[in-house]
Amino acid sequence: MLKGIPKILSPELLKVLCEMGHSDRLVIADGNFPAETMGKEAIVIRMDGHGTCEILEAILQLFPLDTYVEHPVNLMQVMPGDPVETPIWDSYKEIVKKADERGESAVGQIERFAFYEQAKTAYAIIATGESALYANIMLQKGVV
Repeated sequence: MLKGIPKILSPELLKVLCEMGHSDRLVIADGNFPAETMGKEAIVIRMDGHGTCEILEAILQLFPLDTYVEHPVNLMQVMPGDPVETPIWDSYKEIVKKADERGESAVGQIERFAFYEQAKTAYAIIATGESALYANIMLQKGVV
């Protein structure tokens, strides 16, 4: 056991977070995201029993966000004409505000298919059981 480490972070995930270097990206994917397909070249970590918010909050306690890019946190943009509401994005912004002095200005959006392309080059993808739609979030690691 270790002190100060959120219990939701498994040894496997802690190892991956530690291995990641500056500019590496991590995707926290909702339950509908094709994690295994997108993650053929990445490490896929299954966390099916957990939601994205609790995972994001735990990770950001340890994970520095990149200060050399405008948006080290990116959300998958809603497709034009899709009548989906995204209240989970407000939760993400609140979590990011606690972890980064830039607050919600650190959060951007990436068009859906561009998000998929970037996810294919991510260092790791966390597959969650999140049921909210468009709840995918990508983090870019900074330096300590």
